Amino acid sequence: MRVVNDICYADNLEEEITVKEVIPLDDGMMIVTFSTGEKRLFDAKTLEGSAFASLANREIFANPVLRYGVITWDNGEIDIAPEYVYYNSSPYESPDASA
Repeated sequence: MRVVNDICYADNLEEEITVKEVIPLDDGMMIVTFSTGEKRLFDAKTLEGSAFASLANREIFANPVLRYGVITWDNGEIDIAPEYVYYNSSPYESPDASA
């Protein structure tokens, strides 16, 4: 049990993860920077269901907008939880980082 600002929490206090930057790449891939400072590579082609079908349209996919730390597309008609992107992505190190 933890007490923070006079509030008692029964479990561990976890920081909410948000997206700070998203860069769409070719072939449905995205480089995503999170509030943790980490950059991760996410494959949007893994998103299933009719809600994500319009992401196959290259123009829609290439124009994500961040709203309150959440990646959205198509005027907010499509969104994806930052936690899902984080846990279903892999660490990314830019090619010039090793130079």
